[in-house]
Order: sequence, then structure tokens, then C-alpha cells
Amino acid sequence: MVAALVMVLAIVATPREALWLFAIHAAVLVTATVTARFGVRFVLTRLVIEVPFLLAALALPLFGPGERMDVLGIGLSIEGLWALFNIAAKATLGLLTSIVLAGTTEVTDLLAGFDRLRVPRVMTAIMGFMVRYVDVVAGEFTRMRTAMRSRGHEAGWLGQLRPLARGVGALFVRSYERGERVYLAMASRGYAGTMPAAVTEPAPMATWVATLAVPVAAWVAVAAVWMAR
Repeated sequence: MVAALVMVLAIVATPREALWLFAIHAAVLVTATVTARFGVRFVLTRLVIEVPFLLAALALPLFGPGERMDVLGIGLSIEGLWALFNIAAKATLGLLTSIVLAGTTEVTDLLAGFDRLRVPRVMTAIMGFMVRYVDVVAGEFTRMRTAMRSRGHEAGWLGQLRPLARGVGALFVRSYERGERVYLAMASRGYAGTMPAAVTEPAPMATWVATLAVPVAAWVAVAAVWMAR
């Protein structure tokens, strides 16, 4: 987790003109995804989350200030093009770093890591509950859709979306009520608002050195680029 954070900060600190350094960052992360045996579909489906931000950034070349250049008959701002590249490159590489972390680390280990990094236990408890019950809510939604389809409902037309909206509302109420029951059950067993800290062994120094080698090397390259400017 510390290595991923350091790597993301190095990516953010990379000057936008250092194209070769962005290529090295990308090569390192692609190598990590291949080593982790992630499929292309696994990575692309998780990169979809950045699409709205990239679509918003597409307006920068059109309305950006400064000198302009013609691309297919459209005048685009050079400064806006650099800003678009900067946002797209750093967002994609940062998200790919988080995908590598989440895809190679169990949720329980992530929560234990947050505990060791002194993150407030209330936050780790919320994250733990969210992860545990996302599958429960998704399963109930799938069963609800199956029941509606077995009764002839298809949300293909705008007029048929009303029953689906009612079903989603009912699912929200059921999820809230389930949360209340779970909380009462936990409170009856001594829950006082925070989960107990995970018991983990501290990582040896050799593990720290091996894990931080690549992010520290990235920071060395970034520092060298800034000093050479």
C-alpha cells in the first residue's frame, strides 16, 4: 500500500513533457499486470471508471488558451492538448497502480494494512462492511431482476422503467433494514462502534526494501528530470 501511494505520487509529479518517463511508468505497470496474470478484460473493465473524467478533459483542447494548431480542420489549443495528455496519462497510470494493488491483495490484508498505517478504525470498519455487503446487495438485485423477467418485464422501453425504479427503491429499503438488523446483532455481541484491530506481523526490512525499490527509482527519475529543466 505504501509502495502504491509512493508510485502514484511519483506519477503525479512527473512533468508532462517527459514522455519517455511516462513510457517507463507504463512499462513497469504493464509488466506488473502481466506478472500478476491479469487478463486484458480484467484491466479494461476497471479502467472504465475514468471515462467520464477523460470525456470532460476532451474540452480542454477546444477551449484552451494560447497558440492553436489545426487538426482535421479544427483549431485546437496546444496548451489544451498538453493538459489533456497530462490528465489522461496520470489518471490512467494512477488507476492502473490501484488496480495492481487491489488485484493482488486480499481485502482482509488491505484492511489490516490500513490498521497498521493508523487509519481510524471507524473508516476501516466502514470499508469492511461496504466490501462485505456489496455482494449481498448485488445478489438481491440480480434475483429481483430475474423475478421481474420471469413475469414478462423487460426494461427496454422508457415506459417500462417505472417498475424497475420501484424495485430499486424497495431494494434500498430492504438493504437499510438489513443493515439495522446486522447492527443490532453486533451491538448485542458487544460492538462499540469500531472493529478490533487486525493482528499482523510487521514486515521485515528486506520486504520494505524490495517493495519500495521501483517507486523510489521512479522518484529518482522524476527528481532528475526536474533538476535538468
